[in-house]
Amino acid sequence: MERAQYKINGITNENMKTQVKNSLEKIDGVNQVCVDMARGSVEVIYNEPATETQIKACLNNAGHEIL
Repeated sequence: MERAQYKINGITNENMKTQVKNSLEKIDGVNQVCVDMARGSVEVIYNEPATETQIKACLNNAGHEIL
């Protein structure tokens, strides 16, 4: 099991938090997503076939810049 944590911008309300969580959970292999609005961070726990590249691309496609 892999664990990755990212600082991202733009999570300003519950709708955006839910959007990020739902987008990441659609990636095959993602087991758990924790979005912390106060810290502006996202933690993802995943296995293969999910990759860190896919996760980063998903965050960028959702309109959030990884800091």
